[in-house]
Amino acid sequence: MSKKIYLYGNWKMNNTFSETEKFFETFTPAYEPLKGDANLEVGIFAPFTSLWPLSQGAKKNGIVFGAQNVYYEAKGAFTGEISIPMLKEYDVTHIIIGHSERRHIFLESDEVIAKKVKAVLDAGMIPVFCYGETLEERESGNTFTVMERQLKSAIDSLTPEEVHKIIYAYEPVWAIGTGKTATPDQAEEVCAWSRKLIGDDGAVILYGGSVKGSNAKELLSMKDIDGALVGGASLKPASFLEIYTAYKG
Repeated sequence: MSKKIYLYGNWKMNNTFSETEKFFETFTPAYEPLKGDANLEVGIFAPFTSLWPLSQGAKKNGIVFGAQNVYYEAKGAFTGEISIPMLKEYDVTHIIIGHSERRHIFLESDEVIAKKVKAVLDAGMIPVFCYGETLEERESGNTFTVMERQLKSAIDSLTPEEVHKIIYAYEPVWAIGTGKTATPDQAEEVCAWSRKLIGDDGAVILYGGSVKGSNAKELLSMKDIDGALVGGASLKPASFLEIYTAYKG
């Protein structure tokens, strides 16, 4: 039996309420041939304003749907933030935490990200924890030092059971939205190293960074890569689902 592939789409700040409805008009018939495939888990992470139409489309197709961020407090004077109880009312089950854009544009610290991971776990939800190095960090030989700090800050205070519930997403910052992609060997090296650091052979580890149909087969065939966190290619059903069909082909 081939391994299970996790195909997660991060829409970032794209797709309005109406555009999300239109997305599923095309996605639903395109996904039908893959529906029920035990070796595939599809998930989509939408902006907060699109969570309602996403939830309806996702439930119809039996796919995971999630949010792209959350605050670690349940309520309070935190203008502009959104809480776990708010997301739970939409039946959100997965939340992306620590994406490089949150780290580098919005300056979220390792400490804040760790609090978010713990809050999501405590709520019985699944964090999709992102980590990765910048081009400068890679070229200066600090790839593994940076990622060890990011990973350990998030998991060191957790139980083994909590560590296992997290879905990990290695996303080299230099490959996100740039058209550049880590080679399969580069991605495999980091994902294999991550599995050892996490200390869980069964951990789910995704690769993200300009994944598309043309490079999916090589990347997803690597032993320690369990799937992909997809950005731009997830905005259209055809290019999104092509990633899995290319891997299977």
